[in-house]
Amino acid sequence: MSLSVRFLGGAGTVTGSKFLIEAEGQRVMIDCGLFQGYKQLRLRNWKPLPVDPKSIDAVVLTHAHIDHSGYVPVMVANGFSGQVHCTEGTRALCELLWLDSGYLQEREAKAANRGGYTKHKPARPLYNKDQAEKALPNLSPHPFNEWVKVTTDIKVRFQIAGHILGAAIVEVEAGGKQLVFSGDLGRPDNPIMQSPAQIDHADYLFLESTYGNRDHPDTDPETALRDIILRTEKRGGSIIIPSFAVGRAQSLLYHLNNLLTRNEIPDLPVYLDSPMAIDASDIFCRHTDGLRLTANEARAACGLATFTRSTEDSKALDMDRHQKIIISASGMATGGRILFHLKAYAGNPKNTILFAGFQAGGTRGAHMLEGAQEIKIHGQYHPVRAEVANLHMLSAHADRNEIMTWLDNFETPPKETFIIHGEPDAADSLRHRLEEQKGWSVTVAEHNEQVEL
Repeated sequence: MSLSVRFLGGAGTVTGSKFLIEAEGQRVMIDCGLFQGYKQLRLRNWKPLPVDPKSIDAVVLTHAHIDHSGYVPVMVANGFSGQVHCTEGTRALCELLWLDSGYLQEREAKAANRGGYTKHKPARPLYNKDQAEKALPNLSPHPFNEWVKVTTDIKVRFQIAGHILGAAIVEVEAGGKQLVFSGDLGRPDNPIMQSPAQIDHADYLFLESTYGNRDHPDTDPETALRDIILRTEKRGGSIIIPSFAVGRAQSLLYHLNNLLTRNEIPDLPVYLDSPMAIDASDIFCRHTDGLRLTANEARAACGLATFTRSTEDSKALDMDRHQKIIISASGMATGGRILFHLKAYAGNPKNTILFAGFQAGGTRGAHMLEGAQEIKIHGQYHPVRAEVANLHMLSAHADRNEIMTWLDNFETPPKETFIIHGEPDAADSLRHRLEEQKGWSVTVAEHNEQVEL
């Protein structure tokens, strides 16, 4: 049986994950994400998919993050009518993330048109909230560790990846061969998520490399978070945390709750200023499959914060100059309410802008951590004088040593390992390490490349 994989995204870059499997005329796409970060990557979202969405039989999602799932509404709008297979947790989060993504795109297009800071006349969203809602019935949830037939000759199984709620390693049986897509691997010592499942065989492995050239600091995240809060509080400032609404916001609340319970930080008011993060926290407390925490422990962590759903309450946080901690989306400062908080707080050296994990190249988060003295928001430049820090150790991605440890579970080397979902330096560094230390045959995937297996 002929079998091939085409890299339609997530190759040469961290975002836009899309891997098209073709087996005897059947087409299954593993992940269906949006490109993020650099403008030249974001522009790919607007280009027609190189294959007709109508010709794709099914989509399989490793997890719900927008760079892995957020292109599905575009696919459905362009004629895709198959099922989108995923875990129960992923299904719950996709409903939240897709509707929010559509809403934000609509809102930002309207704001750009009103403010005149767009080169497009008029600016328009890639998809809107209604189109996102129309894609939801395509979602087909399944439990972990059960084989699911997605076409006549292709079946998949979801194994715990430990990255976020519902995140999966996807095993694929097609053409008499076993393919394994790592998805985004979580960390083995994550206090909230379970460790990634041990996989012992793959004919072909598709391995993420987000942190393929880096190790996470050994620093305890609560120690680092405590020190940042203490020094910011001492100089009279507030802590503004751009956070991914799904996973990272809940992790931050968990660590903050621990610090407050032990009286290691002052009792500053904590605000979760993101309707999506609030809803994600509710899902987090209801779906505990794959979590280390009990439902009661999850509720205790999420109950720490004051939830600000309305726009008016969010604006009030910027008018109130009392010291506080604001957790707000998005995690790389690419959109959402955090932009208004950055305009209000980043110019004051008393404050701290605290990132909490990986920042893709080209994002505001990456620019700020590189030392940018000003950032462009809503068409205007704003000064950055606040302390800028990053809790690298809070990343939900396995680092290079943790990836290598996970690979130790393979009883025999895959015939070929394809490095995906990483910036060029990270991908090539991981390739080199696998070749040198394990003697495996490794290829760094290239965008739009098709390989016969």
